Amino acid sequence: MLVTDLVATSERVATLSRRVEKIGALTGLLRRLSRAEVQIGVDWLAGRLRQERLGVGSGMVAEARRAGPSVAEPALTLAEADAVFTEIARASGPGAGGERRAALGRLFARATDRERDFFARLLAGELRQERLEPIMIEAVARAAAVPPASLRRAVMLAGDAVEVAKAALLEGALGLQRFSLQLLRPVQPMLAQSADDIATALGELRAMALEWKIDGVRVQVHKAGGEVRVFSRGLGAVTKAVPEIVEVVRALPVRSVVLDGEAITCRADGAPHPFQVTMRRFGRTHDAAALRAELPLRALFFDVLHLDGEDLLDRPGSERTAALRQVLDRSLRVPRIELPTAAEAEAFFANALAHGHEGVIAKSLAAPYEAGRRRGSWLKVKRARALDLVVLAADWGTGRRRGLLSNLHLGARDRESGGFVMIGKTFKGMTDEMLSWQTRRLLELEIGRDADTVYVRPEVVIEIAFDDVQASPRYPGGIALRFARVKRYRPDKAAGNVSTMEEVRAIHAGALAREAAEKGQVEGGGEGLEDG
Repeated sequence: MLVTDLVATSERVATLSRRVEKIGALTGLLRRLSRAEVQIGVDWLAGRLRQERLGVGSGMVAEARRAGPSVAEPALTLAEADAVFTEIARASGPGAGGERRAALGRLFARATDRERDFFARLLAGELRQERLEPIMIEAVARAAAVPPASLRRAVMLAGDAVEVAKAALLEGALGLQRFSLQLLRPVQPMLAQSADDIATALGELRAMALEWKIDGVRVQVHKAGGEVRVFSRGLGAVTKAVPEIVEVVRALPVRSVVLDGEAITCRADGAPHPFQVTMRRFGRTHDAAALRAELPLRALFFDVLHLDGEDLLDRPGSERTAALRQVLDRSLRVPRIELPTAAEAEAFFANALAHGHEGVIAKSLAAPYEAGRRRGSWLKVKRARALDLVVLAADWGTGRRRGLLSNLHLGARDRESGGFVMIGKTFKGMTDEMLSWQTRRLLELEIGRDADTVYVRPEVVIEIAFDDVQASPRYPGGIALRFARVKRYRPDKAAGNVSTMEEVRAIHAGALAREAAEKGQVEGGGEGLEDG
């Protein structure tokens, strides 16, 4: 296969909007790969190199791109480019830098502009797309003619979608059979989808349990005899960062076990520290003993995947919970109630919040343990965050909202400039009465308009609930609210007293720390954290 064919597919998948079209494009490419090309093509589509480390920096890549004109007609094959990467990886000793530079130059001299751009991003690690994995799994299942469920299970157990994809494409269903739960090797975690409230969760999961949603760091703990290893949600090794958890699990009266839970640090009164504080235990440190004394860790477990030689992944949630109770004292388990009434569920949710936790997770009593957010078997219900913001503008509505100002432009106060910075929009959470009122009021404050938007004096304050804050190039502050919705207008509050950009950025910093932990970026690379 020509490199240009893979590059074209990669670019096409990035631009397509429909999931089915992305899967179709990838499936077509995967079916065209020869057996020798599977190892190369799957790695490249996943944004990684088979040779792993080449010793090639950005300066060397830039030099290769500038060295001469690109070719007009693509002729470079996957095997030829891969051979050059292997040559670069093997260069060592005196003069290795020159050998790498020369080999990279020869490769780029045979590449088109599009291929050069692809290689540059591949070498820089800029092609990694975690969100592409579910689509790739579906495409591999079609190309290899294996059930998607079997492929997803193998990925969960292997913790590496790329290696599973190669096995499926080269060996079919038989290749997937070798992937099983192995002690001391992490399993991809089961995750929860979001539910708006307790009533919604009760309606979707009738036979269910509720557990506190702990605002800690997800940990998976493996014990095999006297050896204990701990992994993060991102499957990174964090054993040396959590000696308290290692000691507790090593002391359990079992030969082997795999536990899923949360690690938290607590204040003197027992209330949990914020997530960012707990994350300090998982960063680089040269004085682990002092940090342990300052921020002692506690583990609370909510699932068991293996116990004394028996895998429990396929057991229903109720049976896994029964096994967990046999192994762990109540003090080591996340608080839980089963088959609650609506009143009991609301009280349990309120109790979780009162103890300083995020909310609750509703879990099907019948569901097996499956990686990711499959089937909505776990649903999280969190207390919505809220900010008081100012309305900067509003877009005219469509459909049944035609003629009404509907989509609000929201701003936070910038202390430095004294003005307001837009951080998002929302049209959610408005009653018909509210829509009518805000249209009249905002038109009174109008300072300009275009075809779709009315701009207003920043005087109206509104309380906005939201789930989190994310980076966004669309807005001046570079950040935006996720899933913003209206709670109420605040006529009692002046615009000069609304939430500040500092507050919003602090929330975003917490979101970034949480995202880094989920991707396994905080525990890797630091001496004293990686297990040997």
